[in-house]
Amino acid sequence: MLKKFLKEAMVLIAGKPAEDLVDLLDTNKHVNEFAIAKKLNLTINQTRNILYKISDHGLVSSIRKKDKRKGWYTYFWKIEVLKSLEFIRNDLMKKMDNFEHQIKSRETKRFYVCEKCHLELNEEHALLNNFTCLECGDLLTMKDNAKMINEMKRNHDRLKKDLGFVLEEVKRESEILDKKKQKEIKKEKKETLEKKTAQRAKNAKARALLKKDSAKKTLHKNVPKKQKFVKHKKFSKKRK
Repeated sequence: MLKKFLKEAMVLIAGKPAEDLVDLLDTNKHVNEFAIAKKLNLTINQTRNILYKISDHGLVSSIRKKDKRKGWYTYFWKIEVLKSLEFIRNDLMKKMDNFEHQIKSRETKRFYVCEKCHLELNEEHALLNNFTCLECGDLLTMKDNAKMINEMKRNHDRLKKDLGFVLEEVKRESEILDKKKQKEIKKEKKETLEKKTAQRAKNAKARALLKKDSAKKTLHKNVPKKQKFVKHKKFSKKRK
């Protein structure tokens, strides 16, 4: 069911050729754009145009890597599941609002139709044209809205059911992302703590060495200098 909604989101933005992107990009890793083009049997420019359209809505993300040998950049793509689901959710809600507006209009207003041309006018426009068809001039007849109202209600209920599934998927995907985020925060905190601990140990070692060096200098300063003894020659007096 999830892939069905993801494919609907892709098709709404970039048309039918984008539908197969879901099977290629619904992965934890980013996929090489040349591999995508090959799988879709499209040129790299056609593939990029599709991906850029979807990227403008935030439904796919990319990273780029430089080819060390050739020197150019290659893009790698991945579908953003949560944003795609939110896009479909908003689209379903708009369609439901539209159906609700139409149902209310059909239930409260009268509409007239030409049986020959199938031209439909609301009561106000039908009155302005003397209840005659603008195309053939035949008289308009009042339309029975019951069948159309029932059809719109069925469509509305179908969309409501789909919306329920989408909301469940949005909740589930949000929880997954929250867990990943908490895990990343925990990892980042651990790395920060390890860096601080290592830095404190390094600083303590430096202070210890400095203290040791300072003690050596102090000890050397307090040691008395060696006295220099000069040997004096003994002169004996000659007896006269």
